Amino acid sequence: MKRPDFSKARWRKSNNSGDGGCVEVAYVEGVIGVRDTKDNGQGPVLMFNELEWNAFLAGAGSGEFDISRLED
Repeated sequence: MKRPDFSKARWRKSNNSGDGGCVEVAYVEGVIGVRDTKDNGQGPVLMFNELEWNAFLAGAGSGEFDISRLED
């Protein structure tokens, strides 16, 4: 995957963020980037293509990644 330039990306943070549990998401050149807010843009960016991101959102929406299910 070609690494897009996230330096001028419009990062979005969840309204549910807080108490150190903040992540931001951006979309650049067909790639979704996810980063930890507390790193002030200096930390790593995890990158996903649209198919990967949509699969994750579908799984999260159906509860596949709830903590109780991950502990099994």
